[in-house]
Amino acid sequence: MTHLFDHPTLGDLTLRNRIVVSPMCEYSAIEGVPNDWHLVHLGSRAVGGAGLVMTEATGVSFEGRISHGDTGLWNDAQQAAWTRIVAFIHAQGAAAGIQLAHAGRKASTDVPWRGGKALAADAGAWTPVAPSAIAFAADYPMPVALDDEGLRNVAAEFAMSARRARDAGFDVIEIHAAHGYLLHEFLSPLSNQRSDAYGGSLENRARLLREVVAAVRSEWPAPKTLFVRVSATDWVADGWGIDECVALARWLKTDGVDLIDVSSGGNVAHAKIPVGPNYQVPFAARIRREAGIATGAVGMITDAKQAQKILNDGDADLIIMAREFLRDPYFPRRAAKELGVEITAPQQYGRAW
Repeated sequence: MTHLFDHPTLGDLTLRNRIVVSPMCEYSAIEGVPNDWHLVHLGSRAVGGAGLVMTEATGVSFEGRISHGDTGLWNDAQQAAWTRIVAFIHAQGAAAGIQLAHAGRKASTDVPWRGGKALAADAGAWTPVAPSAIAFAADYPMPVALDDEGLRNVAAEFAMSARRARDAGFDVIEIHAAHGYLLHEFLSPLSNQRSDAYGGSLENRARLLREVVAAVRSEWPAPKTLFVRVSATDWVADGWGIDECVALARWLKTDGVDLIDVSSGGNVAHAKIPVGPNYQVPFAARIRREAGIATGAVGMITDAKQAQKILNDGDADLIIMAREFLRDPYFPRRAAKELGVEITAPQQYGRAW
């Protein structure tokens, strides 16, 4: 069977296949507003045949961005720009998803091609926030620990951005709780050393993420489709790990989350990650099996037969791809040909098929 081109249903959304364009930061927005680069970048992947096209990590506030080049969704100009992009994605037959994010202690840094390090004061730096006043690395800015008002504001910002995502026409919201950004920072004991209701036990460390899920659901009610991206492990002893992540996934299922997008790492600079083909797939498989929730597999998935085997083995429900889509925006069309599946081409390109 060719499961890669099934039509899965998650929440109220049925996709044309199981291939998803992963969130990929482009660092090309101006004042958080996506532009023609984002239209072409995301739109070409929709033309290429993906079932779901996800935006990059999109800040829920000015302070929640990684850099000045990040996209945002906290004002009318940003919403209007996203509305245009969503309409184009839909016109190509794909679903549109947005990843809502808060960078936490990894905020106020420069774009990668300028080194990605902490911004200087004269370059528009701002003060990052975090669960605890612990910097990500020696050359990163020192964050301020969130107080009770700050915690309430974070949940409210996610809710506000969820409302704007709904009004812009998105089909999926993904809450970013991975890669060492704010919500992951709260989950991991390496970055969360609080002694209040948001620190210590797993239940406490998961509290902010679950409050954010509830806040998003207040503006994005079921059955509208909701994902959460997690890092299944910090890849460091005594850090966040897969056992806790399975427990978290069970809670998130009861909170109304439809799928867990399973990545790893990003929370500490010194982690040694054994990167290779399918290196994160076992985490998605375990969460799917033990938490009873749909999962997305990510990480070094580069060809059709590899993706098909992950699905055939029951390790995940979606194949979420990043770098291969940078190399080939038309990967789904190549995959269909390799697997002997016929898929519809845009009418403008029909004479090539």
